[in-house]
Amino acid sequence: MDASDYMAIALAEAQAAAKRGEVPVGAVLVAADGAVLARDGNRILECRDPTAHAEMLVMRAAAVKLRNERLVGTTLIVTLEPCAMCTGAMSLARVNRLVFGAEDPKGGAVLHGPQFFSQRTCHHRPDVAWGESAQESAALLRAFFAARRV
Repeated sequence: MDASDYMAIALAEAQAAAKRGEVPVGAVLVAADGAVLARDGNRILECRDPTAHAEMLVMRAAAVKLRNERLVGTTLIVTLEPCAMCTGAMSLARVNRLVFGAEDPKGGAVLHGPQFFSQRTCHHRPDVAWGESAQESAALLRAFFAARRV
């Protein structure tokens, strides 16, 4: 599998999140050997948990599966630029690589806002790539919020 295959999984999780009434963000965490460790979408409303972002859920699930809080060698693929909470958790977990789809000028913390990984106080910086399936990711979000404004 390549990055687009994993992003397709993340997009499917985002679509499932939208069907549950959640903001459509999906993520998948992949081991160095290409095995999918965890996949999920936002579950903030379902769990009544403001930290139940897709990225947090897959990192938690993978840490349990691996029996290790360090996710060394992993790649996190997510449909939307992660927020400050999620980027902080990625750094603490030592995620090796981050790939995200759409940029988030309002809430993102990689390219926008605090630019977490660029801060002097950031202890671990994953390799970062973006733009993979950005149009599809952004379209899901636009459609979700447009439906709520009707």
